[in-house]
Amino acid sequence: MKKILESLGIADVNAGGFSGGWMGGGKVQTVVSPINGEALASVTNVTPLEFDAILAKCHQAFASWKLVPAPKRGEVVKAIGDELRRNKAALAELVTLEMGKTLREGLGEVQEMIDICDFAVGLSRQLYGLTMPSERRMHRLQEQWHPLGVVGVITAFNFPVAVWSWNTAIALVCGDTVLWKPSSKTPLTAIACTKIAEKVLRDFGYDPAICSLAIGKGSDIGDLINTDPRVALLSYTGSVPGGRHVGRLVQERFGKHILELGGNGAVIVSEKGDLDIAVQSVYFGAIGTSGQRCTSTRRVIVHHSIHDTFLDRLTALYARTPIGDPRKDEILMGPLVDTAAVETMLAAIQTVKDQGGRIVCGGERLPAAGGCYVTPCIASVPKDLPMLQEETFAPVLYVLPYGPIEEAIALQNGVPQGLSSAIITNDHRESELFLSAAGSDCGIANVNTGTSGAEIGGAFGGEKETGGGRESGSDAWKAYMRRQTSAINFSGQVELAQGITLEL
Repeated sequence: MKKILESLGIADVNAGGFSGGWMGGGKVQTVVSPINGEALASVTNVTPLEFDAILAKCHQAFASWKLVPAPKRGEVVKAIGDELRRNKAALAELVTLEMGKTLREGLGEVQEMIDICDFAVGLSRQLYGLTMPSERRMHRLQEQWHPLGVVGVITAFNFPVAVWSWNTAIALVCGDTVLWKPSSKTPLTAIACTKIAEKVLRDFGYDPAICSLAIGKGSDIGDLINTDPRVALLSYTGSVPGGRHVGRLVQERFGKHILELGGNGAVIVSEKGDLDIAVQSVYFGAIGTSGQRCTSTRRVIVHHSIHDTFLDRLTALYARTPIGDPRKDEILMGPLVDTAAVETMLAAIQTVKDQGGRIVCGGERLPAAGGCYVTPCIASVPKDLPMLQEETFAPVLYVLPYGPIEEAIALQNGVPQGLSSAIITNDHRESELFLSAAGSDCGIANVNTGTSGAEIGGAFGGEKETGGGRESGSDAWKAYMRRQTSAINFSGQVELAQGITLEL
């Protein structure tokens, strides 16, 4: 473990702020691994005064960075991606140590970082505007995109590095600088990534404050980011209540925000679908990252004719789930992030029982070192169970029956969240209905694959209480730039729009 930390520049005690230089004069926090309760390292959080200095330098760096040609900015991002490739194994192990996801998932998360860097390099030559016909003779209309400013990025513990990279790689090629406030539960991975970006920026001769860092509790640092007008765009990943708070503060100062909030993913399993695909997709969607993905499968809506068969097969698979130290190859489910997450899960299961749900299997705390291990839970529930409306950020899966496909879609859509959804069917009409305007109301809708596992090529995000934001691929880059429409007159005379004439 010590060798991994040292290879990524993590010392026993680490400064939690960076903006060209490292600083941290605030409270000291000790980072403990959920795997075994072992202390990994300590971090000194930044003070409000230090935060102001960090943001000032990040904002100052924008003045020069925005003038660098976009393809040159892409070269920097390419180099960051190359550095991530060189450090992939060590960084994945640190993700596993600090957050608790399996090493295979940690490697997959770092690969997402590499992939988004590759995507952003190509994007740096494709920040396209439009040309449009003008109603006036010898005039031209055009639309172009300019760098926006400082992008504040507040990330959650469950994807401690990937979400930062989704925002940072795109923001950098768009000409923005980035100020990152990671989750207090996973600060070491943030320090490691910032050191990688620092090295690359220094090697290229650019101001390393382009990628700045401020570690501290949301109550101490978060609102400073939310309310400061120097932060042009705030990307927030977290809970729905947190998103409401962030959105209100940013909107009050007319800032821009990207909100990636709660998910309550559902899979519809049709009697016309492949049962093997259904069981496997639901299984990983529910237990992957120990149910701590915003795209995790929380609900399974199964046609009544196959409900019992599906439930029996899924329960048998749950019973064989290898749970334990996520660094071991054979393990599919590691710990929850901390003991508070365990208590939240157990309380949710008790509520399900109180509301009339039946626990089919799992939902117990395991007596392992660290106190963060549980067995994944399946609950058979009625369609009107109140807990179906809530997102429990843990491996708790609700199974309920349906009749007509229209009922299944109504159940899928009948929650406040709208992030990820899926249907397992070989019926072309069902799948097309699910993908139509009369189908899923989520930002992600999959056919014959599960709710988790979004690829960086598509824009990531959801509707309703999920917040409406979009990150990563497709045209999500437009949120990181300011749009400008221009009219160019090359006629040699004045002609007004809308047919207005000017007589002098």
